[in-house]
Amino acid sequence: VQLVESGGGSVQALGSLRLSCSISGDIGSNYCMGWFRQAPGKDRGGLATIGSDGDTRYAMSVEGRFTIVLDNAKTTLYLHMSNLKPEDTAMYYCAAKSTAPGWSGSCARVEYDFWGQGTQVTVSS
Repeated sequence: VQLVESGGGSVQALGSLRLSCSISGDIGSNYCMGWFRQAPGKDRGGLATIGSDGDTRYAMSVEGRFTIVLDNAKTTLYLHMSNLKPEDTAMYYCAAKSTAPGWSGSCARVEYDFWGQGTQVTVSS
């Protein structure tokens, strides 16, 4: 599985961006996918995840502002971002993991196997 992010850029505070993650290869029928970010000098943190059951989870810092969407063909993962703040400035990464049939864990708490190279988002005040 290969992941390639795009859609990053510079935007003013309160603006919006849509990040895309192109997915090639077969992740299978059972999976977790997610968006993460890392700001300079900080650890990488999870933002949003989506499971093969459609369940979505969000970090408190982005809930209500960001939306994760996976297209039906599982070829593109999106992160719709609105009401952006300067503290959202970071490198954004998408990630994916195949899970076992019947797995009932949390996509927010697994270690992801596949990662993209990242796309930079810069929000100015």
